[in-house]
Parts: sequence; structure tokens; C-alpha cells
Amino acid sequence: MVARGAATKPNSKPATTSLTPDDSLRILNEQRSVRPSSPHFTIYQPQLTWLGSIANRITGTGLSVGMYAYAIAYFGALHTGYGELVSSGYLTSLVASFPFWLKLSLKAPIAAAFNFHTWNGIRHLAWDMGYFISVKGCYQSGYAVLGVTALGTVGLCML
Repeated sequence: MVARGAATKPNSKPATTSLTPDDSLRILNEQRSVRPSSPHFTIYQPQLTWLGSIANRITGTGLSVGMYAYAIAYFGALHTGYGELVSSGYLTSLVASFPFWLKLSLKAPIAAAFNFHTWNGIRHLAWDMGYFISVKGCYQSGYAVLGVTALGTVGLCML
């Protein structure tokens, strides 16, 4: 029994055409050339929100890569007979022998990344609890993170 309104034609197969790989690539490229594309992000005015998000990811990645590199070097040096190169006494005397400008140029980016990532993480936790969700609150907390990051970076560089 056929349902009311159902087509009673026999099933027909759709028409297909065999194409060579070159022809199918040509057709695909023609279709891609007329497809609309998203605008590049450089046409947008930079916003504190997305710059902060990118900076948080970059600082987190940089800090974790640095810690993993040090851990691998530390354990690798212990097992290859170069353990004295990663001992705290050796590293302390090595850094103490650096000139002031070198210490500051090594310490400042690490301190800035650590401070920004820490304070922006606290900002994200505040968002998770429902604080600073409005546009105004988002910008206020973003500028607060930048200010506290600057103060914390100076403080850590003075150690």
C-alpha cells in the first residue's frame, strides 16, 4: 500500500558524469574562485578583548615551553653526566656573573609573561563566577590586568 501523496514513480538514479582528475580539479578550482571568503582579521580595529585573549595564549604557551625545555634539559643533563651544569649553585653563580642589562633583558619578558598570564587567569576565573561580564566590566578588568601586570613586572625585575 502506498501512502497518500507519495510518488508512485520507480526509483531513478541521478545522472552522473565521469571526469578525469584534471577536469574535476579544474571544476573545483572554478567553484572555489566564486566562493565568498571571510575577511582577514587585519581589517578589524584591534580590541582589548581579542588582543588579551591572544596574549594569554602566547604567554601560556611560552611559559610552558620554557618549563618543559628546562625540565628536559635538567633530567637529560643528570643522566648524561652534565648534572653540575643544572645544579642550583652553578646556575646561581652563572646568572650572578651576567651584566645588569643582560639580567634585566632576560628577566623582564619572563616576568611580564608570568604576571600577565597569572592576572588574566584570575580575570577568567572571575568571569566564570559571573563577575565583569558586561562590556564595561570586561574592559575595566582588562585594563586592570594590564596595570597590575606592569606593576608586577617591575616588582619582579627588582628582585
